[in-house]
Amino acid sequence: MATGTLTSATTSSLTQHIINGVAGGIVGGIVFGIMMQVQGMLPMVASMVGSQDVVVGWIVHLLISAFIGAVFGVVMSRLPANWGVTIGAGIGNGVIWWILGALILMPLILGMNAMVLQIGEMQINSLIGHLIFGVIAAVVYRIMASRA
Repeated sequence: MATGTLTSATTSSLTQHIINGVAGGIVGGIVFGIMMQVQGMLPMVASMVGSQDVVVGWIVHLLISAFIGAVFGVVMSRLPANWGVTIGAGIGNGVIWWILGALILMPLILGMNAMVLQIGEMQINSLIGHLIFGVIAAVVYRIMASRA
């Protein structure tokens, strides 16, 4: 019987970490999305699903942001619960997803194979956005986790 309670508490705790991560991902995604919209990048995001519409770009971007936030929540469930670790993990999360997303997956999905792992001004701007996303997602995550 105690095992069932422990499993339920662990599942509930993991669920809360994921919820906190998704919330952080969405808030970070909104800020990053505004930056992307100003730079005219959302139609490129929309083109990953065969559209050029800015609204579709927003939807795709926020779904990706929520997913990345959920993954961040799972990772954070295994790390010490303090501000330093959380912000460091948020920065690391931003860098990892910049490499995976902006430098590898997005060019491949768009058929721009020659752009894989190429770094220019557009990619540096993307890195800055991913870092801002990571820090904001981490701050929102930590604030929500401290209230739980």
